[in-house]
Amino acid sequence: MAMASAMDLSSPPTFFLSGTSTSSPSLRRLSSISVSGFRRHSNRKLQILCQATAGTEPQSGLSVSGSKLAARSGQDRLLKVPISNIRNFSIIAHIDHGKSTLADKLLQVTGTVQNRDMKEQFLDNMDLERERGITIKLQAARMRYVYEDTPFCLNLIDTPGHVDFSYEVSRSLAACEGALLVVDASQGVEAQTLANVYLALENNLEIIPVLNKIDLPGAEPEKVLREIEEVIGLDCSKAIFCSAKEGIGITEILDAIVQRIPAPLDTAGKPLRALIFDSYYDPYRGVIVYFRVIDGKVKKGDRIFFMASGKDYFADEVGVLSPNQIQVDELYAGEVGYIAASVRSVADARVGDTITHYSRKAESSLPGYEEATPMVFCGLFPVDADQFPDLRDALEKLQLNDAALKFEPETSSAMGFGFRCGFLGLLHMEIVQERLEREYNLNLITTAPSVVYRVNSVNGDTTLCSNPSRLPDPGQRKSVEEPYVKIELLTPKDYIGALMELAQERRGEFKEMKYIAENRASILYELPLAEMVGDFFDQLKSRTKGYASMEYSVIGYRESDLIKLDILINAEMVEPLSTIVHRDKAYSVGRALTQKLKELIPRQMFKVPIQACIGSKVIASEALSAIRKDVLAKCYGGDISRKKKLLKKQAAGKKRMKAIGRVDVPQEAFMAVLKLEREVL
Repeated sequence: MAMASAMDLSSPPTFFLSGTSTSSPSLRRLSSISVSGFRRHSNRKLQILCQATAGTEPQSGLSVSGSKLAARSGQDRLLKVPISNIRNFSIIAHIDHGKSTLADKLLQVTGTVQNRDMKEQFLDNMDLERERGITIKLQAARMRYVYEDTPFCLNLIDTPGHVDFSYEVSRSLAACEGALLVVDASQGVEAQTLANVYLALENNLEIIPVLNKIDLPGAEPEKVLREIEEVIGLDCSKAIFCSAKEGIGITEILDAIVQRIPAPLDTAGKPLRALIFDSYYDPYRGVIVYFRVIDGKVKKGDRIFFMASGKDYFADEVGVLSPNQIQVDELYAGEVGYIAASVRSVADARVGDTITHYSRKAESSLPGYEEATPMVFCGLFPVDADQFPDLRDALEKLQLNDAALKFEPETSSAMGFGFRCGFLGLLHMEIVQERLEREYNLNLITTAPSVVYRVNSVNGDTTLCSNPSRLPDPGQRKSVEEPYVKIELLTPKDYIGALMELAQERRGEFKEMKYIAENRASILYELPLAEMVGDFFDQLKSRTKGYASMEYSVIGYRESDLIKLDILINAEMVEPLSTIVHRDKAYSVGRALTQKLKELIPRQMFKVPIQACIGSKVIASEALSAIRKDVLAKCYGGDISRKKKLLKKQAAGKKRMKAIGRVDVPQEAFMAVLKLEREVL
């Protein structure tokens, strides 16, 4: 950190929390923003500088007393503060708008993480999160911030950054009183931003607009502010301009959190009610539950009761997350922390559940709890059949950390033994598959993703069907319903036509279109979830050169004209290739599948028909010609009847071979066809 003297406060260009001088070309044009704020709060800047170096050795220009103040400030995070001095907040943003970078800088500036321990995306623990730049597993961090000589406890509750985890986001926001709305000053409002803001407004949160990346050459802060006001309706007169990477505006954000986010209600005297917003499995301590105390108090040794699951345990350990786990004796209303109670299963302590005392139960649980419902299913099969037990063990271990993951054994004539797995969405599916391959060294085949259909039978029963092979016969089913989603597409106006064409191809129903800015539009469609689980997102990005964004939510089931499309090879049904499709698309899907199989299946000694059927009706057919053997080669002369006799004998042999012969479909063919199904469905 560059600093001429601890007491020389007359040269602001050399004093920034990020360690970057304003003589840097990228920051020259921002000096008016940062220097003015510096001069107004010069004394407090020194205090913040001291907090930022908590636990570090005295640096050049920093007095020994300043270093001690910094170290003490870092250690004082466990000291209790009045409930009126607690602030619980979250950061909501679209992917790649700088949420993790801002969280890193807040941890660094408040001295929560020492400089030597600091790394990018500090709260993202998985390599997968760092590579993709997204937050998959949320975290929480307790910070101490001294504002006008008064210590405040700031609890940052992180949120996942994808639509698949919208329920987890809603529970995290329910544990807060305020949120930082981070918008990229060069990209503006995007779909995920809107969705999470609406979730925050539903939970009555105080929202602080923050414009990030204002140091980029393409930043247009004034234009983006107008966009936020017009699209979301937030008052942006007190919006904060910042650059999380360069450390600009961080103290202003911390001040705004203290000033504008309300303190929790003082309900420490009521019966205990605590909201679970996350949990994970520790192999030595059982399930570790992250929670926010809404009412009452909880201390080590208390017998606690989970209201939704009906399980009770003794709290072996109670503590705070700062961001590492630190044990404390007691947590009271408004505080955020964790409990270790030797809980055996994540299903006993689900996200959104309410914790209360076993002996003094609360009258009602906290609102908003829902069971995690898988929306997308696919089959996972090991390439090597010997890895089946390893796959089962790996899925069981993943399920310990992820209550939303469902799986059951499945047998396929083509791919052997595997599992039918249920996921919250496509990203959830990709993450689980990648973790299985990376962390457990498995080679997997993934079948085409499908959704859960609701089948109404003639006898009045309603069943849920995620596997085409389990769809009842046409004579037994009255109707089939499929899940629909409401999807909002945000795009530059140049790509409106391309996106509307894409949505129409996917059986979308147009609802409305509005311009949210001069050159950006929002398009609203309702379309089947089954049409989205293929390559919809890839098509969206490729047709708009990466500029469009999307957000969707499930709105319920609707009756559709759905049929089961079977593939017959040599008059034998191949179950793994069966799919559920809309009647209007059955011909094109059947034609594509039969043509692809014709290329992939090796030729036999007899002619092999490849057919796509709806029930007993063939809608597309290809034929694999037989390997020809010239039986007339030895007939160099003689009567024509001799040749006819040989040809007749050969035809009879091929007929017998076709009747008893079996066509083995190679695994490469299945993998190629499954990939094709994702594209054509």
